[in-house]
Amino acid sequence: MNLPNKLTLLRVLMIPVFCVFLHFSPDSTLWRWLSLCVFALACLTDWLDGQIARRRNLVTNFGKFMDPIADKILVMSAFVMLAAQNRMEAWAVVVILAREFIVSGFRLVAAEGGVVIAASTIAKYKTASQMFAVLLTIVLVPGPYAIIARIVLYVSVFLTALSGADYIWKNRKFLRG
Repeated sequence: MNLPNKLTLLRVLMIPVFCVFLHFSPDSTLWRWLSLCVFALACLTDWLDGQIARRRNLVTNFGKFMDPIADKILVMSAFVMLAAQNRMEAWAVVVILAREFIVSGFRLVAAEGGVVIAASTIAKYKTASQMFAVLLTIVLVPGPYAIIARIVLYVSVFLTALSGADYIWKNRKFLRG
């Protein structure tokens, strides 16, 4: 297993740690900062594994398939927990979850046909905006600057919907069977 794939698996292993820290974060500044640090480190592994894979020509089908799944699990865990803590709007989380499930369904159907659908450029921006929304929400909500986190969340919802439509359009042949 190459280094980028190990970083992807490390990100997956960080998710339960992040979730435990985030669970306690509304009641404690320490837990809030710990959850922020673990989430930020997990986000860094996402960026780093992609950089290493492309620069060293270590791109694999496992990485193309597993990297977006690791991202989804990380970000969706954060979104669901933040919504449950009333720190993020539930409707936005539902829109984002719906897109992720739809695109994941496309990926599975394509994978059954031997096709690996790599993340598009807009999907990478979507993921970055989602991660940024989570980071800001952990730091700013609740608080006087919570509106900044909300605005980034709304941008993220827009990019999520746009990238979902892009995936559906570009991969519509899989809908036809």
